[in-house]
Amino acid sequence: MCGEPGATSNRIEAAYAALLERFQYGTTEAGQDLSGLVRMIHSAYEVLSDPEQRKAYDAQLSQEAAAADAELQSQLDSQALPGFTRVQQVPETLLAVLPELAA
Repeated sequence: MCGEPGATSNRIEAAYAALLERFQYGTTEAGQDLSGLVRMIHSAYEVLSDPEQRKAYDAQLSQEAAAADAELQSQLDSQALPGFTRVQQVPETLLAVLPELAA
C-alpha cells in the first residue's frame, strides 16, 4: 500500500484507513483475534504520521538495510569461486575443449 520510503502523508493516512476498515471487526471469519494486528497498524501509523518519528524510523531502516546488504555481500564473496582475470589463468584442459564447445 504505502510501504515505499517517501510516501506522502495523504497516502499513509489512506493506507491506514483502508487497513483499519479491512480489520475493523477485530476477528477473521474463522474467528482469529486480530486485535494485536490492529494495535500494530495503529502503532505504525503513529510513527509514520509524525515527521520526527518517521525521520528516525527511515534512518534506522536505511542503516538496517545497509547492514543486511553488507552481510549478504560478504557471504556471497566468501562463497564465490575465484574468477579468471586473464586467459593465461584458464586451465589447459579447459582451453583444449573450448574449440569443441564453440563448434
